[in-house]
Amino acid sequence: MAPHTDVEARAVDTAARLRAAGLRVTDSRRAVVDALIERPHASADELFAVVARTLPATSLQSVYNALGDFVDAGLARRIEPAGRPGLFELRVDDNHHHLICSRCGAVEDVDCVVGEAPCLTPSDAHGYAVQVAEVTFWGVCPACAQAAPGDDEPAVAGLARF
Repeated sequence: MAPHTDVEARAVDTAARLRAAGLRVTDSRRAVVDALIERPHASADELFAVVARTLPATSLQSVYNALGDFVDAGLARRIEPAGRPGLFELRVDDNHHHLICSRCGAVEDVDCVVGEAPCLTPSDAHGYAVQVAEVTFWGVCPACAQAAPGDDEPAVAGLARF
């Protein structure tokens, strides 16, 4: 039977994603996937806040467990930008990179820089079979640049000026 509403269609898609990753479908996992759809590049704490709106009885630990399961199953990716908690996203089927605002922490996806995955070839791979290259571009997003022109101080803790 086909879903009758966008909400029902999304629930079917979410369940299908979980099953395709070899994971059991639970309300908590569904809610975390839906939160990742709503908030790509979010931390576990941010995702917990989204999940708690629909599942108030859930715990932060439950969200962490789901995210760990998702990463292990290849359903989600964890990125770890300097000076920030780990961030999670569902875009795992390519070797894309990230652009991060050094003031507000906004994150944007950047498609492969040049060529085929892994996008970059090290000058000396030391015998490694390179599978993935992670590149993080840091800069100031348009909103921050417009709000405070000339302010070059990074707002992200631990980020050094280059």
